[in-house]
Amino acid sequence: MPLSKVAVPAEAAHLYEAYLAWSSSRGVGNKTFDSASRTFLVRFPDPEKWASQPLEVRLRANGALRPFLNFCMFFGHLHPGYDWLLERRLHAVLRDAALSPLGDDLVRFRSGAEALGYSESARRSMTSQVAARLLIQSGRHLADLHDEDYAQFEDAISEREVREGHPLAHYRGALYASRAVIYHLGAPAEPAPKRSTLGRWSWERHLEGVGPQIRRPMVAYLERLEGTHARSSIQGIASELAHFGRFLSRRDPGLASLSLLDRRRHIEPYLSEVAHALNQRSGQPIAASTAKSRILALGSFFDAMAEWGWDEAPSRRLVFSRDVPKLPHPLPRYLAPDDDRALVSALEASPNRLLADALLLLRETGLRIGELCDLELDCVHEVAGQGAWLKVPLGKLMTERMVPLDDDTVGIVDRIVANRSQGRPLRHPRTGALVEFLLTHQGRRISACTLRAELHRAAAEAGLDDAVPHQLRHTYATALVNAGCSLQALMALLGHVSAEMSLRYGRLFDQTVRENYERALAQAKTTLGPVLPEATPIHLETDWRKAPLIKARLAGGYCLRTAAQGPCAYANICEHCPNFRSEKTLLPVLQLQRVDAEALVADAEERGWGPEAARHRRLIERIDALIAKANAG
Repeated sequence: MPLSKVAVPAEAAHLYEAYLAWSSSRGVGNKTFDSASRTFLVRFPDPEKWASQPLEVRLRANGALRPFLNFCMFFGHLHPGYDWLLERRLHAVLRDAALSPLGDDLVRFRSGAEALGYSESARRSMTSQVAARLLIQSGRHLADLHDEDYAQFEDAISEREVREGHPLAHYRGALYASRAVIYHLGAPAEPAPKRSTLGRWSWERHLEGVGPQIRRPMVAYLERLEGTHARSSIQGIASELAHFGRFLSRRDPGLASLSLLDRRRHIEPYLSEVAHALNQRSGQPIAASTAKSRILALGSFFDAMAEWGWDEAPSRRLVFSRDVPKLPHPLPRYLAPDDDRALVSALEASPNRLLADALLLLRETGLRIGELCDLELDCVHEVAGQGAWLKVPLGKLMTERMVPLDDDTVGIVDRIVANRSQGRPLRHPRTGALVEFLLTHQGRRISACTLRAELHRAAAEAGLDDAVPHQLRHTYATALVNAGCSLQALMALLGHVSAEMSLRYGRLFDQTVRENYERALAQAKTTLGPVLPEATPIHLETDWRKAPLIKARLAGGYCLRTAAQGPCAYANICEHCPNFRSEKTLLPVLQLQRVDAEALVADAEERGWGPEAARHRRLIERIDALIAKANAG
C-alpha cells in the first residue's frame, strides 16, 4: 500500500487531525510530511512511547517527520527527553512555537531577559537553547519550573559531554543565565550559585589520602566545629589538617592512633616540611601566613582533643607557640596620590558603569570587597542633622557599622541604583535570608571576581602595573590619617576590632614622628652644620689633604666631612666592591689615589685618629691589588 494511503489508528486520529489543522493554519505542509506523520502514528499511536526509545533510535527521525514532532512537543503530546533535545537544532522553534501554547511563555521569557539587560542575540540564544527545551520537556509553564527540571537538564548536558569528550560551555552558560531570568519572572526555583566545593564535598573527601585511623578523628573534629564555625572556615581547617594527615600517611603509614604521635618522630619533621613547602600552582615557597595557618590548625586540633578528653588525644603537648613562624608586618599598600587620581579618572571614564561605580564607592568608603558585594539596596540612611550614612552589613568580623557619606559619594550610590538590574530578592549565601542586594547585574549578584577584573582593566588604562581592591581600602585609610583622623574614628570607619589593626596606618605618617624629626634636624643644623647628603660648605686655606677634617680620596675627587658628622659609611665602597673593575689605561688614576691615601694615613696618625688611619690603609691594600690585576691583564 502507498505510504499516503496508510491508515492512522483510531486512537491517534484526533492527534493527526489536530496536526493537519495546525499545519493548514500556518500555510505549510505537503504529502511527504503527511506520509511521515501517518507512518509514525501507525507505529507509535502514543508519541510518548517513541520518547522511551534509546537515543540512537530517536535520532534516526528524518527531516520529513520534524514538523509533526514539533507539533507534538509544542502542544504537550510529546516530551522527547533532554538528551534528544540537546542533539536537535531547534532553528524554527521561536517561529513555530508562537502559534502554540508555548508562545506566551517564550514571549515572557524574552521580555524578562531584556529587563535584566541581556542583548537581543543573547535573548534569542537563551530562548531556543534553554527556555523552549525546558517548557517542552517539563510540560509546565515558566512560573511552575522547579529545581528538578534544571537538574535533569544539567544531567543531560553532562551525559552529552561524556559522549562527545568535550565541554558544552555554551549550554551550561545559557542554563545558568536562563535560570535567573525565570526566577525573576516568578518561578520558585532560585538562581543557582556559582559552582564551588563549598558545601558539596564531604569532610572525608577533603581528607582524601589520609589513612582511616587518622581521618576518623579529624572528621569528628570538623563535625564538632559545625556548631561554632562557618562552613567556609571549617573547609579551610580541613585543608590544613589534610596536609598533616597525608604527611603521616607517607612517613608512618602504620600509625594506629594520634595518641601515639611523637614530637621528634612526627611533629618536627612535619614542621620542617611546612618550612620548605612549595605552592602547587606557582612552584614558589608558600607564604609565611600559609605556614602559620597549617601549624595553628594542627595545634588547635590537638588542644581540642585534649580538652574534650578524646582517647585519640596525644598524651603530651606537641605543638608550641615558638613553632609558629613570625609574619612580616609590611605597611599598608596604599596608592600614591598621582596613581590614585589616575585610577579614579580611569574608573570615571569606564564604559562598564555599574562595575566602575561600585569600585569608586569602595574607594570612597574603605569597605572590604566582600562587604561591598553584600551591601543591600537600602544601605544609605539619612540621619537628621548628621547627613547620609552607609550601613555596612555583617561581614568578615561579624560586626555592622555606619560610614558617613558626602554628597558626591551619595551620587555614586544613586548611579549604581539606576544601573543595577531589577528583580526579586536573592538568597543570602551566609544567612539564607532573601535580600535585595545593591550590586546586581542580569538578575544575579555581582561577584568579587568580576569587580577585580574591572579594577585590573582600569589600572592598566591608568598606566599602573596593577591594583587590587584592598589597596583602595588602604588608600582611603591613608588619606584619613594624613588629614589627622583620630585612632578611634579610624577604627570605627574601617570596622577594626583592635587598635593594633588601625595603628598600621598611623605608622605611615605619624605626625609626632614628623615633628620630632624636624625639631631634631633643625637643632643638628644649628650645632653641627648640614647633615643632609649635600656638599659641605668648607673654605680651605691649605691643601685638602692637610685640612682638619675627615677626608676620603675618591677616584674622581675627594670628600670632606666635619668631625661631628663622623666618617661616611659609603666612602670608597666602590673600590672595595668585588664587581669593581679597572684596566691599564686607568693606572695613573689609581696610582694618584694611592699617593693621596698614603698622605691621609700620615695625617690621621698625626692627629691621633687611629680608625681613620686604618681605613686609609685598607684602601691602599685594595688599590695595590687592583694595580697588580690591571698590570697582569
